[in-house]
Amino acid sequence: MTKNITPATGSTWSGMVPVDDTALAVTDTGGAGLPVLYLNGQFATQGYWRRVVAGLGDGWRHITYDERARGRSKRSADYSFDAAVRDVDAVLAARGVDRALLVGWSYGAVVGAHWAERNPDRAIGAVLVDGAFPYDWLDEAMEQRIRKLFRRLGWVTPLLRPTGLTPRMTAAQQAESNIELGRLSRERELGPVLDRITVPVRYVVASGTSLGSRGDEQERIRAGLDAVTARNPHIRVSAKVASNHGALLKKDAPAIVTAVREVAALDDAATTDR
Repeated sequence: MTKNITPATGSTWSGMVPVDDTALAVTDTGGAGLPVLYLNGQFATQGYWRRVVAGLGDGWRHITYDERARGRSKRSADYSFDAAVRDVDAVLAARGVDRALLVGWSYGAVVGAHWAERNPDRAIGAVLVDGAFPYDWLDEAMEQRIRKLFRRLGWVTPLLRPTGLTPRMTAAQQAESNIELGRLSRERELGPVLDRITVPVRYVVASGTSLGSRGDEQERIRAGLDAVTARNPHIRVSAKVASNHGALLKKDAPAIVTAVREVAALDDAATTDR
C-alpha cells in the first residue's frame, strides 16, 4: 500500500493506490508547489492532461490518475459517481495532500464541483472544463439514445482496450454511468451543489457539439451556467474557446492554464488577507 507521504523533491512518483475493491494508477510530480489534482473525462485517462501540465510547468505539484477500469487502473464492482468522488479523497490521502486545486473536464468537472462543495476547507478552488452545467437534458428518449449508442460501440471497445483508449467496462456499464451523470446534471440536482460552493471556481467552456449531441443541444446545456454565475459570486467563466468538447484539452490548453493561475492567485490573495 502506498504510504501517506509528501515528496520532498521534485521527482515524479508513479504507482497504484488501493481503494475499496480496486487500485488506481496515480502519477505525482512531487515537490513543494501548489498541488493540482486533475479529474478526467468519463472514459478518458490521465494522459489527456499532458498539455495542461506542460503549460503550467514546474513550480506546481501535478497529480493525475486513471479512474476505475480506465487506463492502467483496475476493474471494480462499483462505477458509481459516489465512488468517483470517494476516489478523490483516496488519492489525496495516499499522496499526503490536504488541500488541492481541482481541475476537472467533462465528467471530472461534476466530480470536482461536488468535492469542492463538500470540502470547502480542503479545496483551494476548482477549474471546471466544459462540464458541470445544470440542465435537464436527460429524459426517457435520451436514455434510449445513450443505451443505443453504447450498444453500437460495444463491438469496437474491447478491441481497443489493450491500448488503454477505452475503459474495461461493458457497454451497459458505460451507458448506465452516462445516464447517472444526466440525472446528477439536472438543474434541481446540480444547481444547489454549485450554489453552495464557497471557493473560487472558474469555467472554461467549449463550443459546438460533443459525442452523441445533436444540433445546438450542447450550447443549450452550456447556457444553464448563466443562472449559476448570476447567483454565486465565487463562480465565473474564465474563457469560452473555439474548440469543441473533445478537442478542448488538446487545442485550448492555454485557456485552462490561465484559469488555473487565476484560481491560484485568488487563493494567494485570500491567504495574504488572513
